[in-house]
Amino acid sequence: MSSSKTSDLQWKGYAIHDTKYWDQLKLIDFEPKRFEDYDIDVKIEFCGVCGSDLHTVTGGWGQPLLPLIPGHEITGRVVRVGPKVTEFKVGDRVGVGAQVCSCFECNPCKTDNENYCPKKVSTYNSKYPNGDIAYGGYSTAIRAHERFVFPIPKDLPLEQASPMLCAGLTVYSPLVRNGAGPGKRVGVVGIGGLGHFAIQFARALGAEVVVFSHSPNKKNDAFELGANDFIVTNEGFANDWLGKVDLIICTADVSKGIPLADIMTTLSVGGRCIVVALPDENLPSINSSQLSKNAALLGGSHIGSKKEAIDMLNLAVEKGVKAHIEMLPMKEAGKALHDVKDNNVRYRHVLKYALILSCIIGHYDRLTFRMDI
Repeated sequence: MSSSKTSDLQWKGYAIHDTKYWDQLKLIDFEPKRFEDYDIDVKIEFCGVCGSDLHTVTGGWGQPLLPLIPGHEITGRVVRVGPKVTEFKVGDRVGVGAQVCSCFECNPCKTDNENYCPKKVSTYNSKYPNGDIAYGGYSTAIRAHERFVFPIPKDLPLEQASPMLCAGLTVYSPLVRNGAGPGKRVGVVGIGGLGHFAIQFARALGAEVVVFSHSPNKKNDAFELGANDFIVTNEGFANDWLGKVDLIICTADVSKGIPLADIMTTLSVGGRCIVVALPDENLPSINSSQLSKNAALLGGSHIGSKKEAIDMLNLAVEKGVKAHIEMLPMKEAGKALHDVKDNNVRYRHVLKYALILSCIIGHYDRLTFRMDI
């Protein structure tokens, strides 16, 4: 039977109602999806602010479902489990990333590639097959299928884990799927929410790392994060680095600033450039002959699987990978989104909920959460 009571949980979140006023989030009540046998309710404590949130609330990726509650870097504690849930119990520390459901029947779902399910349900701005709306983590709670809930290692603070559940996983998955490790040289294009994780996880996997950035001001940060080399992309670099990089993870979120053709020449024969950022604009044009010279491959990636998420979180604990975060209360979600837009955060905002301890004359009654508003 399921645990906890639905009446104990309030469903409130910060939503936008118009993409023209994307920074004006208002507190609303919302109805979660219908509770099913494999579902888990999580009372949220932290939620990271992702570049995807900005692309969505501004309409950069198209008109969203309104009202929209963003957020898909969620951590908190389990307060209710469905009768068929086997992995979690009430009180467990958990996280939810950018996906909350899939079809469970297709080949990707059956081969630890559920993040590529054609019928996947995103954490927000998405609909379930029955028409229920998915709402995100700028809220008090979230409901998700247990396959898309991740256990958080006890030695990893929840606020540190939050940004890893999208930004971290988005770079970790293509790193491991494309062979990053000892004896390999990995290039990372851009240092931001994604890039600062890409550097650290590539090093944690044993690879050498070279950072490509248009900003010389990021050089010290790159080396502090573990980079071995730093290249300023507007100073000419292609000839000196011809064929010297095995794998490139492109995290730059502004297409016009990526010298894609030159970056592709730095790849070794059969090397791969995996683009993980999703800018509003198209990628820079590239001629097919520029790929044939070194048999280079240009590809993409989408978050990661649950198996990869668990491995990533354990590696973060083992190797000391850290999210560089700036904490804000939920009431400042609009400011956080502005900082992302203005590239004014190093390197991830995390929104925090207040823990309030209720007291009844001389003894503690119960623990409750409220949004810091």
